[in-house]
Amino acid sequence: QVQLVESWGGLVQAGDSLRLSCVASGRSFSSYAVGWFRRAPGLAREFVAAITWDSTSAHYDNVVAGRFTISRDNSKNTAYLQMDNLKPEDTAVYYCAADPEIAVIPAEYHYRGQGTQVTVSL
Repeated sequence: QVQLVESWGGLVQAGDSLRLSCVASGRSFSSYAVGWFRRAPGLAREFVAAITWDSTSAHYDNVVAGRFTISRDNSKNTAYLQMDNLKPEDTAVYYCAADPEIAVIPAEYHYRGQGTQVTVSL
């Protein structure tokens, strides 16, 4: 069993940065891939980024590539999403998820957090 808690969302202005954290409880986190997803009002949950258990591979949606960076620290049971040059269209609830296999489809992750709100104003 893995429980995930996201934090450090907030209200920022366009061009600002945020670093989201995803803290996991459970012994298996270090062997799980981690994905970040987001859901904007009225829209479906969409893939943002994912990283393998050993950080050897990371994947990004084209919309965030070059602005967002996913990372993890297995010694702290924590994954991160560094978001730079934020845009109003990045406004959404951001979720982290964990699963033995890396994937870009939210439903393929076995464990998911409750999310943290990110709001980007002009």
